[in-house]
Order: sequence, then C-alpha cells, then structure tokens
Amino acid sequence: MPLSYTALGQRVCIDVRGADAAAFLHGQLSHAVLALDAADAPLAGWADARGRVRALFRVLKLPERWLLVTPRDGADAIVNKLRLFVLRSKVEVALADDVAVAALLGDASGVLARHGAAAETPANHMVCRDELCFVRVGERYWQALGAPAALAPLASSLAEATEAAAALAEIELGIPEVSPQTTERFVAQMLNLDELGAISFDKGCYPGQEVVARIQYLGKAKRRMFLARVEGEAPAPGDPLFSADLGDQASGMIVNAAPAPEGGFDVLAVVHTPRPATGTVHLGSLAGALLRFRPLPYAVP
Repeated sequence: MPLSYTALGQRVCIDVRGADAAAFLHGQLSHAVLALDAADAPLAGWADARGRVRALFRVLKLPERWLLVTPRDGADAIVNKLRLFVLRSKVEVALADDVAVAALLGDASGVLARHGAAAETPANHMVCRDELCFVRVGERYWQALGAPAALAPLASSLAEATEAAAALAEIELGIPEVSPQTTERFVAQMLNLDELGAISFDKGCYPGQEVVARIQYLGKAKRRMFLARVEGEAPAPGDPLFSADLGDQASGMIVNAAPAPEGGFDVLAVVHTPRPATGTVHLGSLAGALLRFRPLPYAVP
C-alpha cells in the first residue's frame, strides 16, 4: 500500500505544562509518567474513583510541555475536569491550538528517512525531527504531530487518505477510543488497556487504582473488548449489544466503529468474555445485525 496522509481533525492535543506537570500526570494517569523518557509515547487511561475510564490519551513528553492526544469530541470537558485536580500545583492545562495531528498510512520509511528518523522505531515510541514528532502506532500506521505549517509539506507530497481509514487502522490494531458516549462506562481491563501497555501496576496511587489492581490480582474482568465485523446500518459508540441468554438485558456495548473497505463496519465491542467463542451477539436488539468476531493482534485473557 503506498503511503497516504490524512489530517486527523477529530484529534486534538491537551497541553500540560508547569514545574509540577510530570508529578501531576503521574498522579492522575494509569501509566508511570515519571518513568517516561523522550522516546516513549504510550497510551494511558484517566479514570474516576470507581476505576471507570474517563479518557484515553497518548502521552508525549516534550522539552517544555506534555501533550495528551485525545478525541476532539469531549476534549473541552476533559480539560475543565483535569483543571479541578490541579489544586495548588504549578500546572497549566489547556488545548494545544498550535499542534495538529495527522495520520501516515502505509510504508513511511521514505518520509522518515528524509526527516532523519528511524523507521525501526517500535510501536508506542516516537522520534521528533524538523519541528515534527512521528509516533509509531502500528506496523503501517504513524501519527505526525506539529504546527499546521510544518505538516503542510507532507500533505502536499503524499496521496490523500480519509480520516475513516485512520480510524479503521486503529480499530484493527485493537486500540479503543473513549468518547462522550462511552466515558466512565468501562474499567481499564474491559478496554484491554493492560494488554496495550497503558497500565503500570507497580506505580503509586492514581484515581481508580484500587479497582484496577483488584481486577488484575484478585480476579478477572468479566467483560473484555473484541474486534468484530457487522453489516447493515453504521454502529455508533455506546450502542448496546444483546445476546439471547440475557434477553432484554444488554450484554455489551460498541466502543468505536469504522467502515470496512469491502463493506460493513469493523467495530471494537465490549462483551462478556465467553460470548465471542460460545454465543451470538447482536447490535441494538436480539433481531439486530450479528457481530462476527475476528482475532485481535494481541491475546485477550
């Protein structure tokens, strides 16, 4: 597949800066922020006291600030809520209006070489060159971050993709998106954040840490996120799922969805863990479209 480019208008960066920024984020997020170096670009969840994930960020450590990449929808509310926890810390939280996010889909080695960056960069790591930061999301999916003027030469020199294609790439990698429709609906393990390297189990306390740790060490998540294909009308985040054994009681929920090139929609869906192997799951009602489950690129416990 030739390399293609699309601006991710539905992604924004939250700017966190100040003398206490690292300690503040370490105390709020599920990842060990204080242990990150300049090459790390992990996912991290931000949960409430019940362990329910409010937001999912990709965390970037820059020389003068931290950037949290997150969906645009609901970002203003997240900024306002984060500010409530600053208290007396020397921390400023705002949307980063000077940073745009784009996706590179395909073989990006040529573009990276021109910027003096290594195509061998592992997933969840980044390289920053020439006013741009390149984050490896998957084998053939990178995100580029920088000022719109710095991104413009990439946009003009590469084939044009769609934002839906980038969303599909993340779904196929098993990376969820937390939206206003799904905020505070799932604990971290339901979204497979433990399998995505988004949780540090040996760090200090953060909101929801006791719930996340209890699930990890004393039990297991009864629901997990799976990849599936569904036909018919477009699913939406928060749409309920139903199984015959539970009748009118919802058995799961759509996390995010994107159109598949060959028709239908690929979805990430949280359901009871045995059902992808032993039962049927339908969208919207027991008469709704059937979810056909497919393997994720990582193991689901």
